[in-house]
Amino acid sequence: MASIAIRNALPSPTRLIRPTMSGLQQIRHQTQTRGISFSSYLVSPKELSEALKKNPTTKISTSPRVIPLCAAWFMPNDPEGRTGIDVFRKHRIPQARFFDLDAIKDNESPYPHMLPTAETFAEAMSELGIRRDDEVVVYDTEELGIFSAPRVGWTLRVLGHPKVHILNNYRLWIRENYPTETGALYQPEKTNYPVPSYDSKLVIPYLELKEIAKEHRKEGAKEVEILDARSYGRWAGKDPEPRPGLASGHIPGSKSLPFQELLDPETKAFLPPSELRKIFEERELDATKSIISSCGTGVTATILETALGLAEFGAPSLRRVYDGSWTEWAQRVKPTDGLIKKVD
Repeated sequence: MASIAIRNALPSPTRLIRPTMSGLQQIRHQTQTRGISFSSYLVSPKELSEALKKNPTTKISTSPRVIPLCAAWFMPNDPEGRTGIDVFRKHRIPQARFFDLDAIKDNESPYPHMLPTAETFAEAMSELGIRRDDEVVVYDTEELGIFSAPRVGWTLRVLGHPKVHILNNYRLWIRENYPTETGALYQPEKTNYPVPSYDSKLVIPYLELKEIAKEHRKEGAKEVEILDARSYGRWAGKDPEPRPGLASGHIPGSKSLPFQELLDPETKAFLPPSELRKIFEERELDATKSIISSCGTGVTATILETALGLAEFGAPSLRRVYDGSWTEWAQRVKPTDGLIKKVD
């Protein structure tokens, strides 16, 4: 596995200790009251900053901690040649660690950054110094705003990490003058993260989606909504894919919903839930159906999935992400299958 840039983390929030308590009572009270510090999946810069301030670093604590986890990632064809680790080195939230999407993946798959195996994930989390009871807040880059953090947050959810949140967002963290750090990276003490279970209910595999697509518009076909987070031009088959040699177009029955429409055009933070719900309703999505999110390589599809959750649109048990997304689809379907559709 490629090396993973990492930083030390912070313990999680504690309640105020009454002055009348003895030292031993204070320690017991502190241990018992540590727990979930955020009430929703999305966390504001202010909420994260306050949580980190309340929890000074301590080497002796074994209690759950709040850990900022940088998920910075750029497309391979980024016009400025930027990489996640480069911007992480440039500046980051104090005590943050770096989750490398191009390293923590299924190394046996021919498709980019597919979900890692449970063993690979456990190894990576151990190297990052993260414990299973830590509360993780994933964030993106100042340059792109919300982009790859939902993918890492979703990965942690699929692989069973109990407390996961998304910062909304690092661009606002910078603009609101919350602290950052730069300089050399160092490795925290390695943990022994247990090998987790894989929650297959959150993922739809290629073969199942292929059967759904083949039955599209046939009598008795399974009713599903398929959303595509790529640009309309790529979905329509009019614009080329960023990966050379890959045909553009869309899965039969899918609807175009570019992920940018779910974000504030200036801050690139998620829109409020009411506005997200309105967008889904304007697309005439049926909230009673199973909803599948797709994109180019499985990164921005999770922006759709996250937005669906924020808007409380559709049952969580009926929402899934197509991990391989268009990169897998366009390479695996045969020309004779008729499963790459274009708009005339």
